[in-house]
Amino acid sequence: MSSPYADQTPPPGCPAHRLYGPEAEADPMGLYEKLRAEHGAVAPVLVHGDLPAWLVLGHRENLDVARTPSRFSRDPRRWRDMQEGNVPADHPLTPMTAWQPVCHFVDGVEHDRLRGAITESLERFDRRGVRRYVKRFADQLIDAFVQSGRADLVAAFAEPLPMLVMTQLVGAPESYGPRLVEAARDMIRGTETALVSSEYVTVTLRELVARKREVPGRDFTTWLLEHPTALGDEEIVEHLRLVLIAAFETTANLIANTLRMVLTDSRFRANLSGGHMTLPDALEQVLWDEPPLMTVLGRWATGDTEIGGVRIEAGDMLLLGLGAGNLDPEIRPDATLPVHGNRSHLAFSSGPHECPGQDIGRAIADTGIDTLLTRLPDLELAVPEGELEWNSSLMSRHLVALPVRFTPRGSTVTGSTPVPVAVPRPRSEARPATAPSGPSSVPPAGGRPTGRTSLWTRLLGRS
Repeated sequence: MSSPYADQTPPPGCPAHRLYGPEAEADPMGLYEKLRAEHGAVAPVLVHGDLPAWLVLGHRENLDVARTPSRFSRDPRRWRDMQEGNVPADHPLTPMTAWQPVCHFVDGVEHDRLRGAITESLERFDRRGVRRYVKRFADQLIDAFVQSGRADLVAAFAEPLPMLVMTQLVGAPESYGPRLVEAARDMIRGTETALVSSEYVTVTLRELVARKREVPGRDFTTWLLEHPTALGDEEIVEHLRLVLIAAFETTANLIANTLRMVLTDSRFRANLSGGHMTLPDALEQVLWDEPPLMTVLGRWATGDTEIGGVRIEAGDMLLLGLGAGNLDPEIRPDATLPVHGNRSHLAFSSGPHECPGQDIGRAIADTGIDTLLTRLPDLELAVPEGELEWNSSLMSRHLVALPVRFTPRGSTVTGSTPVPVAVPRPRSEARPATAPSGPSSVPPAGGRPTGRTSLWTRLLGRS
């Protein structure tokens, strides 16, 4: 990640390690283990601008922090550095730490109110219908490259699939999908253009909410508008953004990491193809070994306290080390042993702020990968494994590309136009998505892209 802070050196004598810059981005798991060896379950670290924080490395300690909001709040307004003016408006972490009226930034009764609207609206989706929907999009994506015999499964499959599905689940035109993929990735990476991309997403969703007030549908946005908690428009916009961004990043990484494992680990693929391991088992194994989000920020100490033998002061920021916690030798003394069927990993966090959409994410990954492997059973990596490249940031580590080859085949007949997929651009050339402006940025109320028949009646079992 390019950052104006990358060339700074840590303060003289500072014992903390940076969670950004070349060392952290080259081998984050290696850095986590180095920190564990030096400090134990909780380690002092530096985030962008050399702001201090605590990285929680232990599995038990991660659960303790995540499950006790009375000690470790999700409200970033408690962050001492923010109170003291040390976090400028253009700071790379601002999109992820600027307080908004959303469930993941509040605790207690207000959290229960907002979280209830999210979970109850998500529960209205029929899971079997969602899987049929995922398969339709997966087939369309595969059709775009199936005749060529080669593809980059990150750009052509893993990244577009979750956002295309989620864009439709929230009731937006599918043409929004490619631009939202680009903006979401920009925000997650925390680049210099993250703030502009964040604004693009917000403006787009405001327009969507306005449309749904005029023309309701059978979708997540409409259900939030109709929920008895009577959420305000801005609350709905921010929760839509939260769901879209979280679903995109976690599911895209889960798909890419699982496919890489299938293509590079012969025992993994043999167990999968031989019936010794189901695809859901495979996904859980990947969630243990390579969680979609390596680190989650943040929690803020409500008062002076202690965790993992470390004294924490009121206002300190703590980062949940999901990747490090999953490899804690206290619970996995031998990380090479399989953990099939074990869902006690930290991939979706824990406690009152545990990811509410994890089952939909699993459905997208499971169905998408199954569709791909069924249609292209002879998939193989097109480059040596050592040539695969990764991009890392404070929160995540993801493949730049996953080039594969296979026997060319004919496309399926899906009865609709191909999904629009943005042309991939080299990661070094990342730029913000352009914020929409004026009425022309959103199709007319009630309008749908031409060439596609609405699937809502088939896919959603309840109104």
